[in-house]
Amino acid sequence: MDNISVLLVDDEQGLCDMLTAVLKKEGFRFVRSAGTGEEAMRLLKELDPDVIILDVMLPDEDGFEVCRKIRKITEAPILFLTARDTDLDKLMGFGIGGDDYMTKPFNPLEVVARIKARLKYKLKQERSAQSRITQLDFGYFRLDLEAGELIVNGKEVECPAREWELLVFLCRHPNRIFSTRQLYESVWNEPYLGDEKTVVIHIFRLRKRMEPDPGNPRFLVNVRGLGYKMLAPRKEQE
Repeated sequence: MDNISVLLVDDEQGLCDMLTAVLKKEGFRFVRSAGTGEEAMRLLKELDPDVIILDVMLPDEDGFEVCRKIRKITEAPILFLTARDTDLDKLMGFGIGGDDYMTKPFNPLEVVARIKARLKYKLKQERSAQSRITQLDFGYFRLDLEAGELIVNGKEVECPAREWELLVFLCRHPNRIFSTRQLYESVWNEPYLGDEKTVVIHIFRLRKRMEPDPGNPRFLVNVRGLGYKMLAPRKEQE
């Protein structure tokens, strides 16, 4: 669960603290919380979370309305966790894009179990979809997955195997931040022992191959203190 990020949206700080502790104990390293709908939307755009736990009764706006806004940005699973327990509330939650609905009081381990079930289902769907993708096009550069080719500005560029694997991984997860640890364990498939130089060197080499200006990267960017992400192409770049 090292690569999974969770956004908790609830104005009960004690509940957020408790769930954060339980989630981290269960292996979820990246957990952030928001106490209002406005803060939730700001963090959503900043973090691009894998799963969202959402209360209905927020101090600034209705959680159902927040869900509608979230669905315009991401298809990440949304689990409603609220004291509102009528059948109408539950039907509303599912009807506007929620994936699950739990009422308070609750067993935190059940919340974890439901999150894992939703993520497992989402991963299965993503793998099925990815298996059908043969091109990853970022405008200035593209990856031909069947041919194993990196095409930059219309020309094929040589890309060694490990750099290719790193580039494919990042391009398959655009706009998501990955720490050097996450990148190493996901691409090298080995335990991370704290030496970030391997990842940094490969990032440096990749930029020289696929960035218009490697010293001022437009696609493969560093997020200070957090890691790296591959920016999805803007319309003007396509």
